Amino acid sequence: MINERMYELGSKRSVIRELFEFGRKRAAEIGEENVFDFSIGNPNVPAPDEINATAEKLLDTLPSPAAHGYTSAQGDADVRSSIASYIEQAFSFPARASELYLTVGAAAAVTISVRAVTSSPDDEVIVLAPFFTEYSVFVGNAGAKLIVVPPKKPGFGINFEGLEKAITANTRALIIDSPNNPTGVIYTEDELKRLGRLLTEKEKEFGGAIYLISDEPYRDITYGKVVPYVPKYYPDTIVCYSYSKSLSLPGERIGYIFVPSQTYDAPKLYAAVAGAGRSMGYVCAPSLFQKVIGKCQGLTSDLSVYRTNRDLLLGMLREIGYECVEPDGAFYLFVKALEDDACAFSERAKKFDLLLVPGDDFGGPGYVRIAYCTSTDKIRRSRGAFEKLFADYRK
Repeated sequence: MINERMYELGSKRSVIRELFEFGRKRAAEIGEENVFDFSIGNPNVPAPDEINATAEKLLDTLPSPAAHGYTSAQGDADVRSSIASYIEQAFSFPARASELYLTVGAAAAVTISVRAVTSSPDDEVIVLAPFFTEYSVFVGNAGAKLIVVPPKKPGFGINFEGLEKAITANTRALIIDSPNNPTGVIYTEDELKRLGRLLTEKEKEFGGAIYLISDEPYRDITYGKVVPYVPKYYPDTIVCYSYSKSLSLPGERIGYIFVPSQTYDAPKLYAAVAGAGRSMGYVCAPSLFQKVIGKCQGLTSDLSVYRTNRDLLLGMLREIGYECVEPDGAFYLFVKALEDDACAFSERAKKFDLLLVPGDDFGGPGYVRIAYCTSTDKIRRSRGAFEKLFADYRK
């Protein structure tokens, strides 16, 4: 008997992937330069030269079994030590190699973390809308319930009133991402302090741990604001990080889970992380790129390009008349659709070969997400299409 849930996931891609595939097909018909594809968060900035140089050096100096063979299930010990040293240096926060588990990107990190802290169909995992669409898949895969807290508008900060009501005796975890996908909003230090107090109070009220899963693939992409290091504000935090965006390595699928020693029942939690990774076949992240990132800690791509793109796109759309949420980080713009139905708006945009992701699956109906991790020239040339779309609604 085929698993109907898996069939559903496999036969229908996410709305982001659907638009991405549509864009590829359309580009083959009319030319890539004529399609304004803002669907997927695929970094357009090249990886630093040091990445290729490090990979080449490793391939030249390591014998083949060492270069391509298995590491320990939780990741190479030297690499984990390198990451721990960087965490201590960058965030003034204690870290040890034994608290790190290397993963196949942030998606695997979040999936493993959710599976590690949930065990019953009654268990609940809270997300703050708008949220990365695949969180619903990760939580569903763990057999838990997804609880969505509506957004706080217009700034899209944390909706504390809604969150407090959502936390119950069945709450096992809360997932946050800051900078946020899709808004680019960064949660402030004051917000994280308040969040830490609230979760601590609820832990005491219900007599059990509530883990804060901090999903941080965009931590290094910011525009003047600092991203506070979440474990400093709440002890029961699990950090999920990916090098996909900061080093422009999305296809290499490399990241980590950090379970600080301060976390409630940390040794058992770490073992559960390892067990969850084992149960889903995620042991031993790609070995070559484990070693590459181990030698490239603190390095990033030229992330300034995203600020150029943000400023250009934000200014351009506001001049035309669109209402936008100003992003503090990441490389997404959350834009209010010109009608209540964002899916219909996204479909109408296709007439002008504009590919915009409707916000419904993010928990943000009435908005669309625009990924500006594309060429600055494409953004500049897209102005005419955005003007035509705006004019089409003003007829």
